[in-house]
This record gives sequence, structure tokens and C-alpha cells, in this order.
Amino acid sequence: MKFKLFKERKGKADQAKNNQWVKLSREIYMQARKGGPNPEANFGLKTAIANARAIKMPADNIERAIKKASGNTDNVDYEEIYYEGYGPGGVAIMVKCLTDNRNRTAADVRAIFNKRGGNMGESGCVSYMFDEKGLLVIDREKYEDLDEDTLLLQAVEAGAEDLVTTDETFELVTHPHELEKVKSALEAENFEFSSAEVRWVPQNTVDVEGENAEKLMKMMDAFEDNDDVQDVYSNFEISAEEMNRIG
Repeated sequence: MKFKLFKERKGKADQAKNNQWVKLSREIYMQARKGGPNPEANFGLKTAIANARAIKMPADNIERAIKKASGNTDNVDYEEIYYEGYGPGGVAIMVKCLTDNRNRTAADVRAIFNKRGGNMGESGCVSYMFDEKGLLVIDREKYEDLDEDTLLLQAVEAGAEDLVTTDETFELVTHPHELEKVKSALEAENFEFSSAEVRWVPQNTVDVEGENAEKLMKMMDAFEDNDDVQDVYSNFEISAEEMNRIG
């Protein structure tokens, strides 16, 4: 089972980077509002900043988001909302949003589902198919000599539940409440993470191909292009051959 983030999947490089900066600025703002502006005393903020730095988000953008949260001069606040539904082929999808306008976001998310062969359901309609987990991602190219068994042993000793290896990454799975402890322990061993977050992981996955795969990719692109959408969790798998065919 692969937990690789969809946003790492492919191209649209400049636009995708801008979208990620917008989303992470909003996440930094929300975490600073919720837990204070000091990242050493606010793990959520510290993690959001680390994720922003990992995609080379300018320091000015990070500082601006924190200062905006501290002053809140715009009188804007965001709430975290999850929308659930089904994509083409009955694929289960959870959409995490940060929004200052619930009605706008609900309408936008519903439209993305409807226009691309899916439908938005009621709260709880698919979330039972997922488990909330901490996820720490290591780029394998930075650790070419790292042995998988050695990493697994260190990760388990630090409190991780599992290690998932892909062609590009090592992905450490933790209990959501253990993410901070595992991350800190492995950082003390000089490991660096390309991302660290709590996310929803599917209990089982569904292989998708053909027209359904094409519609799903268009749906994922539409979600990623929406500034209110922070992340999308789904239970589909698409083979490398099928991805190459879709382009």
C-alpha cells in the first residue's frame, strides 16, 4: 500500500508550487492562531513550517502568515472541515478543507464531485474506511546507503508502527499522537523528512483503470487547484503503466 501524497504525483510544476504555498500559508496561519506563534511550543506550527521549507517556500511568506495570525488585522479565521464522497468507480474520497466561508467551499467541493463522475455524501459515509495515522516521509535519494531493515529497527524503537517503502521514499507510519515523539527521536539521529503530517490512510485500496482512472485524475487536479482544499485522501491505486497512458 502506498501513501505517497497526490501533490507529488506529477507536473504542472510552477502552478502546483504556488498552490502548495497558498495552502501551507493557510495551514501556518491556522496553527499559529490555534497554538500560538512560537513553533518550539507549538508542534502543529513547527511541522507546518518544516513542510513549507521542504518545498522551498520563501521565509518571508512563512513569517507573514505567522504575523498575520498574531495580529489577525483582517478579522479572518479558518475552520477545518472534511467532506466525504465517492469518485468514479465507487472510490472513497475524503477532502480536507480550511475555509473562511463554509457555504462557498461546500458548493465548490460538491461541484468537483458532480462534474467528474462522483458524488458528495454525508459525513461519515466513507471515513470508516480510513484510519488516522501520522506519516513521516524520507526521500530515498538523500539516503542511498540506508538499509531498510536498519531504518525499520530505528523507527520501531522510536515508536513507529510500520515502514512502507516505495521507489522514491521511505514512509514511516505512526499513531497520530506519537508523530511528534517519533519525528523528534529520528531527527536526533540526523534524519530529515520531506513531509510530516497526520493524515487519513485507507484500510484497503481499489485498483482503477481506463475511463475511471482518467476521471479520477481530473477530479484530483480540480481539488488540488482549489485553494480551500488542503488535502485529499482516497483509497484508489493506479498502476504506473496506466499513469503513463493518461499522461
